[in-house]
Amino acid sequence: MRVVVAIGGNALLERGERPDARIQLRHVHAAARALAPLTEHELIIVHGNGPQVGMLALESEADSSLSEPYPLDALVAQTQGMIGYWLSQALDNAGGRRPTRTLLTRTEVDARDPGFHRPTKFIGPGYEAGAATPLIAQRHWRMADDGGRLRRVVPSPAPVAVPEIEVIDLLLQHGQNVICAGGGGTAVVRADGGYAGVEAVVDKDLVAAHLAIELRADRLLLLTDVDGVYAEFGTPRARLIRHLSCAELAALSLPDGSMGPKAEACREFTALTQNPSAIGALTAAEAVLAGAAGTRISTTRCSGPAPAHQPS
Repeated sequence: MRVVVAIGGNALLERGERPDARIQLRHVHAAARALAPLTEHELIIVHGNGPQVGMLALESEADSSLSEPYPLDALVAQTQGMIGYWLSQALDNAGGRRPTRTLLTRTEVDARDPGFHRPTKFIGPGYEAGAATPLIAQRHWRMADDGGRLRRVVPSPAPVAVPEIEVIDLLLQHGQNVICAGGGGTAVVRADGGYAGVEAVVDKDLVAAHLAIELRADRLLLLTDVDGVYAEFGTPRARLIRHLSCAELAALSLPDGSMGPKAEACREFTALTQNPSAIGALTAAEAVLAGAAGTRISTTRCSGPAPAHQPS
């Protein structure tokens, strides 16, 4: 079975934690233990990088030896190397049944995408309002509320193509599992007969869905720090919805910077391939794949109410 899995950058660095390598490596090893049972399949892993690329952007902004900060496309490429190295080594050490390789990956986007003018992708740490105000004024950052704190938001255009997709397929055919499109892939646009990097961070869930469709995957799993989609979330009556149809998922109102792209990714993959997708906890990866945990999305309808709101 061919399986595409997307895990969030927050899975490697939880809210409020210091971005120390030691802390992130602890989370990497936990993620590898959860994913190791899936390595018997043809496995494609896409990871987020919101906290990590935000950390690198802060370092670049503060470096007085630079005449200007490094652009986001270069920083995303750096996170692909760092997180990919950590994950591939941890998976091999966790007893992965197929070797895991990390591939530096670009994601082509449309230069006319409206996402360039409506930033929604959270990166970096959260700030209290007083600390965020000078950053907005001095660095011209856009900020948005994320769980009661302000975080930087950057453009997140939709993926159009992954130039390295044939290489990914070739690695899978030769018995290798692949970590690719880390941080959504380095965002590039067509320019002068080639490609040019742009200031954006592509959503990793949407890229995962694109890869799953193009690579003819049997399953798409979006693994995060929540158990799935909840009905009446935030109330004493909150309960996990175990099954949603594409139509029911489309009816939900979900946050742009978090659960919204997950719903869009699942709908797109399942509607086009007729194969199920799922949203669930990274710690329950094997059970989510088996349909024993998380929220499963299919083309058929289910009984019961759809949730009105969902956690980020």
